[in-house]
Amino acid sequence: MARTKNAARKNAAGVRKPKNQEVNDESEETTTTTTTTTTTKKNNKRKLEDDNNNEEEVEETNKDEEEEEDDDEETDKQVDKKIKSTEVDFNVPAKSEKQMKIISWNVAGFKACSGKGFKEYVASENPDVICIQESKIKEAAVKKSDLPAGYTYTFIHCEARPGNHGVAVLTKVKPIKITTGISEFKSDNSKHDTEGRVITLEFESFYLVNTYVPNSGTGKPPLARLDYRIKEWDVELQNYLKELDKTKPVVWCGDLNVAHQEIDLKNPKTNTRTAGFTIEERTSFGNFLKEGFVDTFRHLNPAKVAYSFWSYKFQARSKDAGWRLDYFVVSERLMDSIKASFMRSTVMGSDHCPIGIIVDVPSTVEHIQA
Repeated sequence: MARTKNAARKNAAGVRKPKNQEVNDESEETTTTTTTTTTTKKNNKRKLEDDNNNEEEVEETNKDEEEEEDDDEETDKQVDKKIKSTEVDFNVPAKSEKQMKIISWNVAGFKACSGKGFKEYVASENPDVICIQESKIKEAAVKKSDLPAGYTYTFIHCEARPGNHGVAVLTKVKPIKITTGISEFKSDNSKHDTEGRVITLEFESFYLVNTYVPNSGTGKPPLARLDYRIKEWDVELQNYLKELDKTKPVVWCGDLNVAHQEIDLKNPKTNTRTAGFTIEERTSFGNFLKEGFVDTFRHLNPAKVAYSFWSYKFQARSKDAGWRLDYFVVSERLMDSIKASFMRSTVMGSDHCPIGIIVDVPSTVEHIQA
């Protein structure tokens, strides 16, 4: 997802705001008030406001202002420090020879994330497959030096705006087949494939579908793409997944742009008409799960509060005021093979963190020579 810039950039640059001035962000309804007294009073005031008004500051900083493409704004530089692989024991959960570790990560721009330690993270995590969302780059523009060793790769991009959207897969395990888009079973769906949002890998025992779901819209007018999202995209993507499921189980992962339940975001009460938490989006996702699919993380961690996305604004990550927008969803009959579903919340490099699963496979995993 892209970032909201104006107010955050002013704060990062140290611009002093007049007393009681309200700053309204174009894409959100969030309002903050600051005062210009002495430094001590100012800091104390901000701390008190942070404690008392957290629900007014952070909850509506949803994601994916898709019109904005700047990966180098000052707030990014402040928040996105280098990835620190030493902060996490990447051997937990453990993986055996007859298991695959699959990672999904919205990197908010592959080029930008590559400059923040992407290769070092992958080397430490050592997944068999990594699914990337918001790659924002054509495959021809990808530098081999930015890619981790040992993986083959496929990148697809948004045809109209190559600097937006896009998904990619890097794999050490040779797939039977790689498909892009969702028009395999219905040619009319080709209209949904122009934004570079879906890659499918067929393996021996399951399909892996990497997806970057369209955001319903956080600009003006608000929720401008909600009808498209619910009435067209969700319907056709879900039909595609159900068609795949007729042949073999499905592992569906990516930035699905929905916080399904109230536990899945910090401040649900004030976000009911915010993209990602509308009743329409939540109902669409919930109805799909009822048709034979399982949210792996919530199934294995029914009461755990964990987020995968934090706005760059209002120090949301340091306050852990986030959203769980990234998922691994699997066919019900595959759930017994899912041995772990986890999040790497301390891994930096993007406004999302990596998430992953460990899945049993029928035979010893063999890596290809990339």
